[in-house]
Amino acid sequence: MRLTPDAAGVFPIAPTPFHPDGSVDWTSAERLFEFYAGIGSDGVTVLGIMGEAPKLEPEESLGLVKRAVAKMGAKPIIVGVSAPGFAAMRSLARQVMELGAGGVMIAPPTSLRTDDQITGYYAQAVEAIGTDIPFVIQDYPLTLSVVMTPAVIRKIIQDNPSCVMLKHEDWPGLEKIATLRRFEAEGSLRRVAILTGNGGLFLDFEMERGADGANTGYAFPELLIDVVNASKAGRRDDAHDIFDAHLPLLRYEQQQGVGLAVRKYVMMKRGILASDAQRKPGPGLTAAAKAEVDYLLGRLAKHDPRAKLL
Repeated sequence: MRLTPDAAGVFPIAPTPFHPDGSVDWTSAERLFEFYAGIGSDGVTVLGIMGEAPKLEPEESLGLVKRAVAKMGAKPIIVGVSAPGFAAMRSLARQVMELGAGGVMIAPPTSLRTDDQITGYYAQAVEAIGTDIPFVIQDYPLTLSVVMTPAVIRKIIQDNPSCVMLKHEDWPGLEKIATLRRFEAEGSLRRVAILTGNGGLFLDFEMERGADGANTGYAFPELLIDVVNASKAGRRDDAHDIFDAHLPLLRYEQQQGVGLAVRKYVMMKRGILASDAQRKPGPGLTAAAKAEVDYLLGRLAKHDPRAKLL
């Protein structure tokens, strides 16, 4: 299914499963996508920053996309295609769309600084991949160091009809969401989906500010689905109650540098991944860190039985 501006819900960012020797664990990859489909995800994103995309060989990247498409049914697959050059971006984008992907996600290179540089880059990227491919803007200044104002995002969307979604990962970013929705209400911005990132750390209030859902990772993506569904149903306290129960683990997983290691460790304990290995270079968890995560899981299990893993 192709990605449209009406996209909503939860699109988990899929980690890439590896064996301890660094080879891709294809069995775990298939189980992972089956898990996402089974819990009610509305789609999935592969080859994202937390998917260790730069560490993959081209054929491995395509192999993950093939498996995601096969296991997720008719749900849209977003594929990260960011690359240093447009030739590689175009090649990957065209190939994954032929495999059945729903759209691609493009992050700005870290060298961009001015508004004109940012809008110009996206215009060139769209020209390179083709205007027929739906694309997602990734706005992630904390990692990419590229600051996009609401006006810049508006210009990218208005200038490029193939833009169908914003992945919002600014921090703090609640006012940015509100501003973009105000632009829309005033008629100066066409409607696109806004799905949020940052490991879900602000999802409770992001939904209230006008987000359509989450496009991020967490060891319990069911929590993201719970919050989104409760928020859409107007059950504010329910959304905040389940969010608050998970917040200590969310916070721990959000640590720069080791966040992916935490996520993979918990997903391994859940039986979704066979190993918590990352492809080198990548930090692992110390025994002390694992003990802290286990402690947080034990506390979480008092409120959410899905965390009873010990």
